[in-house]
Amino acid sequence: MGQFALKALKGWFFNKLQETQTPEVSPLRADAKPLQPPHLRLLTSNSDMAPLKEKIGYGFGDMASSMFWKVFSYYLPFFYANVFGISLVDTGVLLLVTRIWDAVSDPMMGIVADRTKTRWGKYRPYLLWVAAPFSICGILLFTTPDWGYAAKLVWAYVTYILMMTVYTGINVPYGAMLGVMTDDSQEKTVFSSFRMFFAYGGSFIALFAWDPLCKFFSTSMGMSLQSSWQFAMIVIAACCFVLFLLCFNFTREQLTTVSSASLGKDLKALLTNKPWWLLNGASLCFNLFNTVRGATVAFFFADIIGGEQHIAIFSLSLLFYSGLFLGVGEVANMVGVALAVPVTNRFGKKPTFILVDALLIIFSVIFFTLSPESNGGLLMMLLLQIVISVLTGVMAPLVWSMYADISDYSELKTRSASTGLIFSSASMAQKFGGAIGGAAVMWLLSGCGYIERTDANQGMSIVQPASAIECLWMLMTFIPAGVALLSMLIVWLYPLGTKEMKDIVARLKLQREQPVEADPDRFVEPV
Repeated sequence: MGQFALKALKGWFFNKLQETQTPEVSPLRADAKPLQPPHLRLLTSNSDMAPLKEKIGYGFGDMASSMFWKVFSYYLPFFYANVFGISLVDTGVLLLVTRIWDAVSDPMMGIVADRTKTRWGKYRPYLLWVAAPFSICGILLFTTPDWGYAAKLVWAYVTYILMMTVYTGINVPYGAMLGVMTDDSQEKTVFSSFRMFFAYGGSFIALFAWDPLCKFFSTSMGMSLQSSWQFAMIVIAACCFVLFLLCFNFTREQLTTVSSASLGKDLKALLTNKPWWLLNGASLCFNLFNTVRGATVAFFFADIIGGEQHIAIFSLSLLFYSGLFLGVGEVANMVGVALAVPVTNRFGKKPTFILVDALLIIFSVIFFTLSPESNGGLLMMLLLQIVISVLTGVMAPLVWSMYADISDYSELKTRSASTGLIFSSASMAQKFGGAIGGAAVMWLLSGCGYIERTDANQGMSIVQPASAIECLWMLMTFIPAGVALLSMLIVWLYPLGTKEMKDIVARLKLQREQPVEADPDRFVEPV
């Protein structure tokens, strides 16, 4: 009996030892296929539908990211120019330089994440590791030191570059998780829709609450303007920290991919991937559309709408302020996300992309014809914001789902998974769009004679010149319309339609099921 117990104990110990020595083990569902040896360069998968808890948990991650991202995109330019106290020109250069560095760092992070090995998987552990630095850097970004102009400018560069680096460190692995949570193309669209639904929910909370939070800390708590913005960010940062931890806890990497090619071969494969280039261009234009409009809103409301305008909806009177305009837009984005799956199922991804771009052009031009002097004009502005936001809400999960399709295309073509590298390019396009859009808004306003609110004129009534007012209207209407037109022309050339993706998914499934040693230099052209 004792010998039997000893043998059983030895067997248990040996099995545990083997488990600890198996590379790249990620938590799989009970009915998943067994893990193949890593030298076979295969992918272990389970194509069953993921549980609702996991989809909600995945959504929490972008809810946290978007709360920060929308505040950065919509309020940071205004903060630097009118609260922190640096010029429009310096603000434009700052936004461009920091975002370009941030965009360039995305592929680096994708490469690192692709080669990460932990018991939690490749990408998921970064949610745990980077959550606290993410929140702390956000608070520092909205901290205004009592220094001279040059020292404050250096502080702005250091804190913004640090914030964007940390943002990359958590957001690129998070985005790449979509490629390893399921191997089903349509299920990826569902995951992406949950992601964007919660992202817009988080954006709504942050944008709708931002002005009231700042006013609460400045009026009720007696803080200075600069301190009120800092403490508002402390509240947002605490929420983001909790959401990232929940995302880590609720999600699992269901697929175990192996990056079998060298870094040089991964980069070569990426740079020769035509669909990747086209989608990057279209995605950059989509993010440029959002950033130009979003970064202009705070200025538009401060100098065209005014701070005391109300809109009457039947017997209800509401203060029409930038937070309401942006917050309602985020709710409309959520409606668009909910429509993304049925619309793309009906029309396909590429036709939906083209249709949305065309409608964005039309409604952006109509916005130019509205008058802010009448209640009807203000109501129409709010209505068009809702319609435009529904359309961009449809587009957002569509873009991420198309990047997942490109990941499958690349894996079939090269027999090597570089999911993190590909998804990092999506983040790169987002940040290039933000960099160009944010800088362009600042420089155009400066060139048109926009008068900043400085410490010397705080509290004074400022009348902007006609050229600055006209520039604000262009930034809300015709400039975004032109960007949407360019996006539509680019995606027209995108080759991965519904028919092509069905063929790729079927052939990739067969490739994954065949445990053959593949030459990573050998390319198989699937379409």
